[in-house]
Amino acid sequence: MKFRSAFRVNGFLVLLVLLLLVIAFGGLAALGFVYSKNHDSAAALIGAIAAIFVIVVLFLLLTGLTVVNPNEAKVVQFFGRYIGSVSEPGFFSVVPLADRRSISLRVRNFETQKLKVNDADGNPVEIAAVVVYRVVDSFKAAFAVDDYEEYVATQSEAAVRHLATSHPYDAHDAGRTSLRDGGEVAGELTDELRERTEMAGIEVLEARITHLAYAPEIAQAMLVRQQAAQVVAARTHIVEGAVGMVGLALDRLAEQGTVELDEERKATMVSNLLVVLCGDRAIQPVVNTGSLYS
Repeated sequence: MKFRSAFRVNGFLVLLVLLLLVIAFGGLAALGFVYSKNHDSAAALIGAIAAIFVIVVLFLLLTGLTVVNPNEAKVVQFFGRYIGSVSEPGFFSVVPLADRRSISLRVRNFETQKLKVNDADGNPVEIAAVVVYRVVDSFKAAFAVDDYEEYVATQSEAAVRHLATSHPYDAHDAGRTSLRDGGEVAGELTDELRERTEMAGIEVLEARITHLAYAPEIAQAMLVRQQAAQVVAARTHIVEGAVGMVGLALDRLAEQGTVELDEERKATMVSNLLVVLCGDRAIQPVVNTGSLYS
């Protein structure tokens, strides 16, 4: 069984029919009253039966009237049997005595709780995500799962936990995706949630991480580690630049012939330049002015 449109009739047309039935009921009641005064029991009995029939038809038609709001669907069941859904907004009349259940088709937001999970490197992290979704199949949302809102909430938390255990908080190796890579991680989370919620008639529009942090017990240690990694990276760039500058200085001196240096003096010059360029403190130069005593 799958989604299908339910049989429906314009509700205002049914109201017109009901109005005609009310007029007919009034006429039959008046006719029965007149014949009962004339002691015509057969005619009075026929009038009474016709009036009861009109009342029954009137009651049945009234039970089928329903209003469908914008971005809403009515799932129609007739004594437990699914006969279709009405997704168009308006005033309709469906099968009389049918049970009608409202399913919202509006876009919804759901934010998971802050979950404490171990990432791919085994470090405890706190993570939360927001999920944007909507119902696209009212039949599946009503009958495939017990409660589609609770189902989305549970599957969202499961998907966030799986995502956190599949990636590290920080990717120190090339080629690895970290939890801090927002675009890639969001796309992966969205795809996984779409697969998990498809059976419930849910379309996940977007899923993004809203909170990501190390757990309090290791936050300080990880901060020191991050600072150390940044210092090492900065020193690496400084050394690369310093080596290039020293090489450039030696080449320019050799080209212009400003001074001729032997290998020992070149080594001394390279050592001094690297100390000046790579040092993290201001350099105090020492000027050789010669000996004070001759």
